[in-house]
Amino acid sequence: MPDKAPATRRRKTEESLLARKRRARRINKELAEHYPYAVAELDFSNPFELLVATILSAQTTDVRVNMTTPVLFSRYPDARALAEADELELQELIKPTGFFRAKSQSLLKMAGQIVDEFDGEVPGNLDDLVKLAGVGRKTANVVLGNAFGIPGITVDTHFLRLSRRFGWTDSTDAVKVEFDVAELFEPKDWTMLSHHVVFHGRRVCHARKPACGACPVAQWCPAYGEGEVDPEKARKLLKYELAPGREELLARMMAGETRRELRAAGFPLGA
Repeated sequence: MPDKAPATRRRKTEESLLARKRRARRINKELAEHYPYAVAELDFSNPFELLVATILSAQTTDVRVNMTTPVLFSRYPDARALAEADELELQELIKPTGFFRAKSQSLLKMAGQIVDEFDGEVPGNLDDLVKLAGVGRKTANVVLGNAFGIPGITVDTHFLRLSRRFGWTDSTDAVKVEFDVAELFEPKDWTMLSHHVVFHGRRVCHARKPACGACPVAQWCPAYGEGEVDPEKARKLLKYELAPGREELLARMMAGETRRELRAAGFPLGA
């Protein structure tokens, strides 16, 4: 965080597109330095696993999904196996993620579509992905960016909230936000930008009480002052590896240990 951040909420001022681009890219650069370990927080080893995990992540946490998917993927390792699953058995396996009946129907239909229309392989383009059951632009961009290396912006609740606070958009429509933000960055940066912003939203820039006084991008944020500005009080609001008492976890993440390795070592990765 800057040494001398103002103690009151800033007024939003008119800004040219060029100025907004420069400020947005400065924010992303700072977040990249602050979260060099930012990755997709869902565990996966191939496009199919990421697609399933992302569908399951609706209305629940990535931590909960990661606790559910090992057994699920062991039982149904590919689209063909999932398409032939018994619905009640599938529901029981994914029940901890919530909304398990609706999610099981989406997963079964999605798997069937992949088998029937794409020879059992997850398609690697946006147009085909969004035709699958349970898949919208957000899920499609997660899969494209992280499983296929095709740049995409993932507008989840955290990304939408922070994009508005950063002054990158004034829209509440996810698709409009995606296009507004895309205009500010090079396509090669879209996927990692999504990770940086989501990480920051989960750890620092909370919905109800952002930790403004502990924010590394406070000096470039027009919404500074909406949350706690006192540095000591703000630090107590930090979550996950930034939370007080989790210094060892943060150090090991900064050193490059993977989430699987950290879990194996006994570190809790929840908030």
